[in-house]
Amino acid sequence: MSEFDVQTPTAYDPFADANAENSGAGTKEYVHVRVQQRNGRKSLTTVQGLKKEYSYSKILKDLKKEFCCNGTVVQDPELGQVIQLQGDQRKNVSTFLAQAGIAKKEQIKIHGF
Repeated sequence: MSEFDVQTPTAYDPFADANAENSGAGTKEYVHVRVQQRNGRKSLTTVQGLKKEYSYSKILKDLKKEFCCNGTVVQDPELGQVIQLQGDQRKNVSTFLAQAGIAKKEQIKIHGF
């Protein structure tokens, strides 16, 4: 016909790379540090997503001693073991986990308020 080829625009999926099976996107396992409001000014900090090979009771013991708060390890059917601490300890827990080498700073997600 003519010397110009007509190209029709095709749909571009910007998430195609993230959905590919061989890509590394989304494969990082995060450690979630959350705060839950209790009654009044009381709050509860939860830590979930730690690796299974860690001793949760030893981590809890060190956290309680470091931050002068009480805490417990709760077994959840969906989430597995969850560490609960009294008070808003989000920043303290995230720095403790990073300094102790339990989780990298990029893996820690802080949620709440």
